[in-house]
Amino acid sequence: MTKPRILVTRAVFPDVVERLEQHFEVEANPEDAAYTKAELIAKLQDKDGVFTTPSTNMSEDVIHACPRLKAICNMAVGFNNIDLAAATRAGIMVTNTPDVLNETTADFAWALLLATARRVTESEHYLRAGKWQKWRYDTLLGMDIHGATLGILGMGRIGQAIARRSMGFDMRVIYHNRSRLDEQREARANNARYVSKEELLRTADHLVLALPYSPDVHHTIGADELALMKPSATLINIARGGIVDDAALIAALRANRLAAAGLDVFENEPAFDPGFLDLSNVVLTPHIASASEPTRRAMADCAAANLIAALTGAAPPNILNPEVNKKV
Repeated sequence: MTKPRILVTRAVFPDVVERLEQHFEVEANPEDAAYTKAELIAKLQDKDGVFTTPSTNMSEDVIHACPRLKAICNMAVGFNNIDLAAATRAGIMVTNTPDVLNETTADFAWALLLATARRVTESEHYLRAGKWQKWRYDTLLGMDIHGATLGILGMGRIGQAIARRSMGFDMRVIYHNRSRLDEQREARANNARYVSKEELLRTADHLVLALPYSPDVHHTIGADELALMKPSATLINIARGGIVDDAALIAALRANRLAAAGLDVFENEPAFDPGFLDLSNVVLTPHIASASEPTRRAMADCAAANLIAALTGAAPPNILNPEVNKKV
């Protein structure tokens, strides 16, 4: 019996590829080449499934050009790199990797929050440049986290995990979400209080973005929203690029209308706006919020399990469009 054929679009742990090879004829990408759209379409012509990462753009035209494809399994919780509606129309199953990265991503949100509020990156550059010659009362003064108000925009699993960590800092937690959490989940999230988006922006000392990307939330934080925030506030984005208008954020940081920002995601990444590099009041990281080895392995294993299920007649554990005919 001929095995289904799959493409793994980027480099991944070799043992995960070996696991996939037990079930499929696998075309892997150990060189980690970034395929052009034309290359991706060409490679998918004889493939039944594809193991994708957030850098693989499965747009409507790519999906339309690959009629044999039956499953797209993304190694990420977000799936804005996949046109879900187009895949559903084409009868292609789409899966993601939820839950396995919640705690690691929440840890990293706090790493960015602490580094941003206390000017850690700026301080290290100051020290390495030989500028530290004496103690001064006003050297690199930052903002306190303990006792401050933590605002969270997007109170899903990751947002709730971020909120739980604030208990040790004796923080007040406010949040805005598409829908309010029930009382039990609010209590577990450090007695988080639901507020309007405007109150969230006006009140938060530290605002963390943890909402999924969709066209509806594109530039949900723009110039008008930044103008509502306290000049002493910090903004942390561990969600997705495009949720923040990066040009507007650069302008606000440059004019000190916002104290600082910590960013793990950017518009058009990895080709982010070079204006960020001219700013000292921003902490920049290259989309690594989930990048602990155990978590990235769990994500890869989850994506592999989804793909194996999808192409062997089982229901994938994390299917995003269950209405699709699962017969392959």
